[in-house]
Amino acid sequence: MKSELGDFLKNRRARLSPEELGLKAYGTRRRVSGLRREELAMLAGVSVTHYTRLEQGRAAGASDSVLDALARALRLTEDETVHLKRLARPPASARPASPRPEHATRSARRLLDAMTEVPALVLDRRNDILAWNRLGHALLAGHLDPAAPGGPAARPNLTRMLFLDEHFRELYPDWSEEATLAVASLRLAAGRHPDDRGLAELVGGLVIRSEEFAARWARHPVRTCTSGVKHFHHPVVGPMELHFENLLIPGDLGQRIIAYSAEPGSPSESALRLLSLSAPGFEPVREPDASPGRGRSEAGAAGAPPTRLPS
Repeated sequence: MKSELGDFLKNRRARLSPEELGLKAYGTRRRVSGLRREELAMLAGVSVTHYTRLEQGRAAGASDSVLDALARALRLTEDETVHLKRLARPPASARPASPRPEHATRSARRLLDAMTEVPALVLDRRNDILAWNRLGHALLAGHLDPAAPGGPAARPNLTRMLFLDEHFRELYPDWSEEATLAVASLRLAAGRHPDDRGLAELVGGLVIRSEEFAARWARHPVRTCTSGVKHFHHPVVGPMELHFENLLIPGDLGQRIIAYSAEPGSPSESALRLLSLSAPGFEPVREPDASPGRGRSEAGAAGAPPTRLPS
């Protein structure tokens, strides 16, 4: 987490130039791109020594006023400011618990079964697909086995599919924008759960296997997106514009339901209806219930050191 904080500050400092902030740049040669440490410290009203400690990951005792001042000087968004504070003051690491496979709650699965006219999925905080309804499977992964979410070892993951699954990738005409948003959301999850072994393994695997992911991860994008519009080009029914909502499931597992809907009377609604008619039926997988104390996978085996996220 120390390197995460330093890398994030350096990245955001490099994005700003003295001229756009009203500072006079002396000389024509600068050893660093963007702002120097001294310039940022002056803009934020903190000492250079104090700021240097922060970049070195020595953020113990950093106050809200200092972090807010840096956020203003760096022109951070609200999401980026929250992320900065999480990196500067990470939660105390608890003793890692034995990992257990995570499953959708019984009530969440019942809700998915009842949502017969909209695509819907249950996701965990890593974007593993824990369950989907018939339309959710048909919209996003008709090329995969409907029972795939039931097996933790080979469970589909939306972010991994976006970078490594050509069929899934082709669903998004605005793939580059979708990919950047996915990485930005994953960065937020990494800041919230720095000792999550499964999350670290997901990021590490993608950094190794996808240059496109690695390049985006290195830019430290940070953004949350709980609702909005996504554009699809489905191989069966063609283009669709669907609204989506993320609905957080109460509890401490970090699970959520994401559901998609079309504007009434729109061509997308007709396409979604056609998809429903053409999609094969399947029997939803019945898994153990993810009740409190079960299905947690914040970290690795008991006694093992926390797995760090790639910076």
